[in-house]
Amino acid sequence: MPRLKLTIRGRVQGVGFRFFTSRIANSLGLKGFVRNLGNGCVEVVAEGSREMLEKLLSKARVGPSTAEVESTDVEWTKESGEFSAFGVKY
Repeated sequence: MPRLKLTIRGRVQGVGFRFFTSRIANSLGLKGFVRNLGNGCVEVVAEGSREMLEKLLSKARVGPSTAEVESTDVEWTKESGEFSAFGVKY
């Protein structure tokens, strides 16, 4: 299975983006994490089926209604199997 790494830029911190992403990822049965980065971006690392990861990517490119996503960097790699669930890193 694949691994998806996203870096999301824009007005994405302080707008519920991590909770939004965590809720979607869990509903899709994905494993990994979402966290704020020091540069104002949000990072998402998720593993699961390609179909479910594509759904997460589609939602992340829009974000919650309070966010303004400017760009999304996408990186696909092979899964590591290191995650047992999806959560928010603080």
